[in-house]
Amino acid sequence: MSTHIPPDTERIDSYYTASCNDHSHYPSLKGTVEVETCIIGGGLSGIGTALPLAQQQHSIALIEAAQIGYGASGRNGGQVIYGYAAEMSNLASMIGLKNAQTLWQWSREAVTLIEQQIQTYQISCDWQRGYAHAAIRPRQLRALTEWVKEAAEHYHFHDYEVWNSNQLQQQLASERYTGAIFDHQAGHLHPLNYLLGLARAAARAGALLFEHSPMLSLETWQHGYRITTPNGNIIAKNLVIAVNAFTRSLRQAPIKALEAKILPVGTYMIATQPFGERAQQLIKNNMAVCDTRFVLDYYRLSADNRLLFGGKVNYSGREPGRLQLIQSMRRDMLKVFPQLAEAKIDYVWGGLVDISMNRLPHFGRLNPQLYFLQGFSGHGLAAAGMGGQIIAEAISGDNSRLNMFEKIIHHNFPGGSLLRLPIQWVGTGYYRLKDLLP
Repeated sequence: MSTHIPPDTERIDSYYTASCNDHSHYPSLKGTVEVETCIIGGGLSGIGTALPLAQQQHSIALIEAAQIGYGASGRNGGQVIYGYAAEMSNLASMIGLKNAQTLWQWSREAVTLIEQQIQTYQISCDWQRGYAHAAIRPRQLRALTEWVKEAAEHYHFHDYEVWNSNQLQQQLASERYTGAIFDHQAGHLHPLNYLLGLARAAARAGALLFEHSPMLSLETWQHGYRITTPNGNIIAKNLVIAVNAFTRSLRQAPIKALEAKILPVGTYMIATQPFGERAQQLIKNNMAVCDTRFVLDYYRLSADNRLLFGGKVNYSGREPGRLQLIQSMRRDMLKVFPQLAEAKIDYVWGGLVDISMNRLPHFGRLNPQLYFLQGFSGHGLAAAGMGGQIIAEAISGDNSRLNMFEKIIHHNFPGGSLLRLPIQWVGTGYYRLKDLLP
């Protein structure tokens, strides 16, 4: 998947695209538009910034190079969970326990925000609560159990249930795991339908949304910026960069400096044929599931009783062929559900997630009027909406929450543009071996 998005690109063929319930189209930008804030990127973080600002009668123009939901926001596993990709103990060591407690609470509020938005804007996106973090190895279950204790002691979170293998198998028809921790409040949804519902709400609130309008150039202009697209320009006081894994497609200074802070990583999903009532035998309580490995599996049931199964990582930038990908993903699926050996795979797709060095979200400012959000590291469905709220607050004059995220130090990936990928291959190999330890 190229990180350069041609302006005529449509959404990829995926289960989410096939089951999309909103076929709204937004125009491409033509002529000159003057607004208070311009947002680059039509994913969850961009739309999540536009919506609260538009509701405050703040003038907004958002441009998307392809279609709203083209990137990871419209292709991901649909899992809505607390916390961040990094362990909370690592976050606490960086910014102190008190600040880490605050960020943990905000991540919980991010999940609540999603449910509130679904209800307020009447978004049909198959929202379902329930999430299990499953352990394959005994040491992984011990680590999960320790986290439950840490969450209760340091973060005042008491909602986890620790399940042994027998308890887990009462809900999940798989013998792969030694146990899990279960969270009643986290859950899953149809990410593309959720995002399109938010976009619809933002447009109704007055935000100007433009598709097929890639940014070609950026220059300072009067007391703000001038953003040029193929057929138009936007003049804005503030600029928000919310392109995440596609940051490398923006070559203009000072935005280019953001590229070194993240690494685009490919991950993949398949969707089986519908199983009808048989699907409920696979996951009885309809929870989402993810395991604890570095290269992990994540899966759930769709509203029409398919198994949506994701995993793999790809640092090469070269996409595997469709048949190869189906075979590889099927092998992983059968390790969890060997009873699905005859199941037909109806859809296969991939996408890029933006990984930061420390696996923590990277929100901040390149100058007082230039904001950015990136580095969600595979935990972006809830965190992106939270990030959008935080950037909107900062633009409206309240920097307190953005200041907290700016306390997190983000280093460049080592190796520069030539060696960063080989270094990551070596690192991934190390963690793959570590996953095999008992």
